[in-house]
Amino acid sequence: MSAESVVGQLKAINPQGLGAPFIVIIMLAMVVIPLPPMALDMLFTFNIVFALVVLLVSVYALRPLDFTVFPTILLIATLLRLALNIASTRVVLLEGHTGTAAAGKVIESFGDFVIGGNYAVGLVVFAILVIINFVVVTKGAGRVSEVSARFTLDAMPGKQMAIDADLNSGLCTQDEARQRRTEISQEADFYGSMDGASKFVRGDAIAGILILFINIIGGLAIGIGQHDLEAGVAMRNYTLLTIGDGLVAQIPSLVLSTATAIIVTRVSTSESMSSQVFRQMFDDPRALIVAAIIMALLGVIPGMPNAAFLTIAVIAGGIAYVMHRKSQQLEVIEEAPVEVELRPEQKELSWDDVQIVDIIGLEVGYGLIPLVDARQGGELMTRIKGVRKKLSQELGFLVQPVHIRDNLDLKPNTYRLSLLGVPMGEAEIIPGQDLAINPGTVYGELPGTPTSDPAFGLDAVWIASGQRDYAQTLGYTVVDSSTVIATHLSQLLQDNAHELIGHEEVQELIDVLKRSSPKLVEGLTPKPLELGIIVNVFQNLLREQVSIRDLRTIAESLAEQGHK
Repeated sequence: MSAESVVGQLKAINPQGLGAPFIVIIMLAMVVIPLPPMALDMLFTFNIVFALVVLLVSVYALRPLDFTVFPTILLIATLLRLALNIASTRVVLLEGHTGTAAAGKVIESFGDFVIGGNYAVGLVVFAILVIINFVVVTKGAGRVSEVSARFTLDAMPGKQMAIDADLNSGLCTQDEARQRRTEISQEADFYGSMDGASKFVRGDAIAGILILFINIIGGLAIGIGQHDLEAGVAMRNYTLLTIGDGLVAQIPSLVLSTATAIIVTRVSTSESMSSQVFRQMFDDPRALIVAAIIMALLGVIPGMPNAAFLTIAVIAGGIAYVMHRKSQQLEVIEEAPVEVELRPEQKELSWDDVQIVDIIGLEVGYGLIPLVDARQGGELMTRIKGVRKKLSQELGFLVQPVHIRDNLDLKPNTYRLSLLGVPMGEAEIIPGQDLAINPGTVYGELPGTPTSDPAFGLDAVWIASGQRDYAQTLGYTVVDSSTVIATHLSQLLQDNAHELIGHEEVQELIDVLKRSSPKLVEGLTPKPLELGIIVNVFQNLLREQVSIRDLRTIAESLAEQGHK
């Protein structure tokens, strides 16, 4: 191999791909090669900063899938910290007899400044940190990871069926469905990895305890037996260095454990964690008002720290007052002005008053109007547009717009679908709740309002939106209210597609075909076949559930038969 080819291969290496091998080499070097105190200071500082960065990324992530590499990072950080423990242990045992500065400034500072140079205090602080990390944070995060992994795997079939239902009803495209399936797979892989990665943190906490006692016992034996130090001097030097080493390692470990707990307890939303916490905890000022009253009562009790309690009571009451005023202002702004429309003058009846029957009609009760109004967060118009687009692509002609209007004669939560003025379907839904449909294989019953799916007649239950994940875990296909109406409309239009195509639609199809195949159209209509005959053929094809997308082949067959 020539030198030029070697240089070319080196240039082709992506620098970003060298990070992981470089970190592995550094960890091996720390285990094998003795490091000077300056190098230990740099590595311990990097370890602390790295843990803080991981914690902040976990806080700012909007959903767990935004940080899917977290289990790998957790493994690397744990191995890096253990390698640092080995390197620092070597330095402490070899140079600890020279004083507390033998292992670098970072360990000395944590052993001297943080605990005041008192190794008894250091042992207590270290024990408290280990208990918090091992018993509270790590154990809780591990349990959450285990339960989340099991529930995520159990909910996969229901989520897959929900995606298939949205795809079949035209609520999402093939690319969107593929992306959602990929996210479901990534979510299962992530929580499965987190279930195992939490064991790294738990094992790291146990290793920290063992390393502490091994270093103290080994340091005393080396200091007294090999370097002839007095027992008190050896106890002070090696204990302070060991505790400083343990604190430098346990603080980043606690930070990473906290990051693990945050990332596994996050709920996928479009808000950051701080915004979500502030909105849910302080959205209702009544909680702060009650807390302020309790603090004020405690503050007036003799013998209590009155200044502290009363100060907190005033702050909590002030925040509650500001939030109450702000909510009142928002209510005033959001109130829609009531406008009184003047009754127009009575006019003579004309042919304009005779309305043409809508080809596709949707009537809703007044309780379902928010589903149609986009300003109130309604998504029904978007879903219906998706249904029309999907059916137009499948059937081969443009499906007519859906005329939506309110009908006070209907029950508040009832809708009615009609074709050519004839009611074809009617159902009652519950806005704000989700419909859990039983596909035939479920693993439990759901509390809610029993009903049936209006599109396919399957058994279903209306449930609260917060039960969606639980219902999917049991195997139910869960859809919202807008999707229920859109799916019903899609099924109705598919079954009655032959009613939707007429002379105007067929003429539009012929005009489109004429632009690409003018000779074919000339040999098709008006001779030998009239437009009405072609319309009947297209209607019969759609009645037999045959798509007319292949317009060219259909036209060639008609032209051939027409000339016979």
